[in-house]
Amino acid sequence: MELSLRGRTAFVTGATSGLGRHFAHVLAGAGAHVAIAGRRGERLAAVKADIEAAGGTSAAIVLDVTDAARIAPAFDEAEAALGPIDILVNNAGVNVQGLVSEQSIEDFDTVIATNLRGPYLMAREAGRRMIARGAGGKIINIGSIGTFRVLPGLTAYCMSKAAIGMMTQCLAREWARYDVAVNAICPGYIETELNSGWFHSEKGQAQIRSFLKRRLQKESDLDGMLLLLASDASRAMTGSLLTVDDGQTL
Repeated sequence: MELSLRGRTAFVTGATSGLGRHFAHVLAGAGAHVAIAGRRGERLAAVKADIEAAGGTSAAIVLDVTDAARIAPAFDEAEAALGPIDILVNNAGVNVQGLVSEQSIEDFDTVIATNLRGPYLMAREAGRRMIARGAGGKIINIGSIGTFRVLPGLTAYCMSKAAIGMMTQCLAREWARYDVAVNAICPGYIETELNSGWFHSEKGQAQIRSFLKRRLQKESDLDGMLLLLASDASRAMTGSLLTVDDGQTL
């Protein structure tokens, strides 16, 4: 199975930390030129330096995906530096935990704007460009086990990720004739900056013990699926919502 991405250009959102940073390194390691996007310029510069120190090629794009006016210019900057975008990894996301009865509408709006509206705007711009080029492309949305099931205390998050699942399938159907594949990876719990405090708490440790394998996933557990969906090996895949959760939902 050929999973090389040599000659391809990828755009990864939310690349300053966590899964986004990891995905950028994995794609660069497979030979792709990688545009890394995020809100924190200093962190972007550090990620870019790490990728290039490992022999990869990267461009840093300061971008808040909730800012609709910045989406097209961000793609312009990435393509000017690295060439046309072949792969979009829609990874940027946030999480606000709490009971609905106690959460503010501002928290709700933040989650929906970042986790749903932002990925929609990114996919729309990437799809337009891929269709105009006539060479197809790959859009990989990052969902969650919350795409399919209730995660207590995370109502807005689950709503956003369930919508990402439907968006993935709708866009896959709309763009199939243009050879633009749209799929989603739906991971289980992985420790990141967003949830590290929780998983080191007593209740978080109890949650980990409730999982079948008594552990959290690792970022690297998603590498195979990411490379599959980004490469020609997934030629016949579009509209797929792929759970990679270490059995956490069984």
